[in-house]
Amino acid sequence: MSKVVTFGEIMMRLSPPGYLRFTQAQSLDVVYGGSEANVAVSLANYGLETDFVTRLPANDLGDACLAFLRARGVGVANVLRGGSRLGLYYLEVGSVQRGSKVIYDRAHSAIATIDPDSLDWDEIFSDADWFHWTGITPAISPDLATTTLQAVQAANRNGLTVSCDLNYRSKLWKWGRQASEVMPELVELVDVVIANEEDADKVFGIRAPETDVTSGVLESESYKLVCEAMGDRFPNLQIIAITLRGSLSASHNTWSAIMWSEGQFYEAPVYDITHIVDRVGGGDAFGGGLIYGLRAYKGDKQAALSFAVAASCLKHTVFGDFNLVTVDEVEELMGGDVSGRVSR
Repeated sequence: MSKVVTFGEIMMRLSPPGYLRFTQAQSLDVVYGGSEANVAVSLANYGLETDFVTRLPANDLGDACLAFLRARGVGVANVLRGGSRLGLYYLEVGSVQRGSKVIYDRAHSAIATIDPDSLDWDEIFSDADWFHWTGITPAISPDLATTTLQAVQAANRNGLTVSCDLNYRSKLWKWGRQASEVMPELVELVDVVIANEEDADKVFGIRAPETDVTSGVLESESYKLVCEAMGDRFPNLQIIAITLRGSLSASHNTWSAIMWSEGQFYEAPVYDITHIVDRVGGGDAFGGGLIYGLRAYKGDKQAALSFAVAASCLKHTVFGDFNLVTVDEVEELMGGDVSGRVSR
């Protein structure tokens, strides 16, 4: 299989140890992450060739990011260097009824100030067959919105499959245009779209009827209507996948997904995740799992969806943004082994 290219921002993540609040912390744990980088790491972990495209400052923090990606087998040949700073985000990990909290510090970051003409997308895509991006990237700055559009147009021109996770982030759309104004032109050029239980509503005004995402119970039938409405609005879409997270508390979620493809619906098992270690990156783990599954299981879309949900279920047990699990571990969970027994 040819390689998968992803494009977006990788940031330094700073978190108080354990479940401390920001106001209690005397130190911060450091890891790196970002939606598109997280997907690239998942795919590299599954043995696929990947290429993560971004822009990092030419300083020690940029070097640390590159080392972090290389250590996970992600290709970085098309990472630009420049700009004044690395984007940051601060994560306070919630527990039980206290939700997690994220504070972004990514204004004027290296990638936010990218020159849209600095990347030769035709060259980048010359040995690739899949391009993945998310709605986070065009939300960061007008230059990134332009660059993302150029990338998607080039991917179409070069015959790549294009996937997009809508990933609506209200705290980022601050540069003058809203997601509802920018995303339609981009999604019209996409083959596979991924969303969570709220994204379609926030971005396109397509709402699942009679649902409450805070209730802890999500009815898949309601989200099938969302898929159909998305398919009607964007006839180019071949696959629409929606993750379904039932939030019983910050520590206890249910997790599943549905998928629409050419008028057919597929539904994954529901996992009961009772002791979450780190839910950040769970959606990205689903995206990486779905891309892998669609490629590895060929026409078996049910298997592809089941792999994606199992992979993202396991991500909730892994600290950090990256989903550091293997294909064998995911397939074992797919096969019904939820025991968590020690492997000796």
